[in-house]
Amino acid sequence: MTDASYADGAERPLAFLVQDAGDLTVLSALLQDAVLTVADLRHIARSREFALLANRFRWEDREAATREGRAFERVRTMVLFRDVMAVRSQGLPRGDEDTVLSILSLEFEPGEDGTGAVILTLAGDGALRLEVEALNATARDVTRPYRAPSGKAPDHGA
Repeated sequence: MTDASYADGAERPLAFLVQDAGDLTVLSALLQDAVLTVADLRHIARSREFALLANRFRWEDREAATREGRAFERVRTMVLFRDVMAVRSQGLPRGDEDTVLSILSLEFEPGEDGTGAVILTLAGDGALRLEVEALNATARDVTRPYRAPSGKAPDHGA
């Protein structure tokens, strides 16, 4: 048996369940360099949910796009965190819903008895902290892939 790779999902929409820190690490890799606006973030306190709608770079298709000489792709992806008890933000502009954000990573800080915090680190020193009763999230592609507007793959100058 071999581990799954990005290529395994290249032609199918993402549908992913997060139930532990390992799952969140995979989701973090899939969402790295996703872009969204402040308006694409929503905390629904009464149902204890936090949703975000991001333009995800299709890392799973990068190798094939390069090999085939075709455009890189992005896709709109909905991420829903459940069992969210509180949300805190740092470095996010208040009242400017058009500000573009870029996801760098997602991490889990465990607490007691399964509780903890999901930390969404954003480019430009922004961050969100979701206090969760349990790690319980889903991610699902909700549009067809489209040509990445920049025409380039994200590059961190490694």
